[in-house]
Amino acid sequence: MIEMQDIWKTYTNGSHALRGINVLIDKDEFVYLVGPSGAGKSTFMKLIYREEVPTKGQLFVNGFNIGKLKQRKIPYVRRNIGVIFQDFRLLPKLTAYENVAFAMEVIEAPKKVIKRRVPEVLELVGLKQKMNCLPSQLSGGEQQRVAIARAIVNNPAVLVADEPTGNLDPETSWEIMKLLEEINYRGTTIIMATHNKDIVNRIRRRVIAIEEGTIVRDEARGDYGYDT
Repeated sequence: MIEMQDIWKTYTNGSHALRGINVLIDKDEFVYLVGPSGAGKSTFMKLIYREEVPTKGQLFVNGFNIGKLKQRKIPYVRRNIGVIFQDFRLLPKLTAYENVAFAMEVIEAPKKVIKRRVPEVLELVGLKQKMNCLPSQLSGGEQQRVAIARAIVNNPAVLVADEPTGNLDPETSWEIMKLLEEINYRGTTIIMATHNKDIVNRIRRRVIAIEEGTIVRDEARGDYGYDT
């Protein structure tokens, strides 16, 4: 599903964000990505959805060599990768329905398919009754649910979540985690970066710990392992 072979990422200022990363993530896995701020977690994920490309090494996602991907192939690859951000990144002038539908319009899905699929996904995340609300009319947890619906509406094989509970209260965070577990159960591979040790320690999944751009720990059912 996702394979990194001796991946290095060096930015133009000379800083090494990733150093010799080797990792294999199988289909249907749920993986936590943990480590201090600035360790390289965000770069790790940006490589997967091709916002960044490796400086050195080979990265395969769903059979595609990301580093050698032709420009015209990028949109096709991204159709199979959903992304969730800590700050939601919803379009403020669009309703919940329109925000989710937009992700399907971008890939030119037929209108009749959009009309059927969007309500289905909003129901899955518990927001079918609020599909006509603007983001400003929704709570933070509800906005994140819309963001999740948008990320999964095209049935991605991989879901990348960058601190999806970072701006949420504890109760809402657990609700979002239950939702992510359900999405994973339905067959989507999830890679989630987090600083929330309570979530990692309670919902045990594979843990990949990164420090200074290198993997220092990779455990099938590990704990958070950091005090902060």
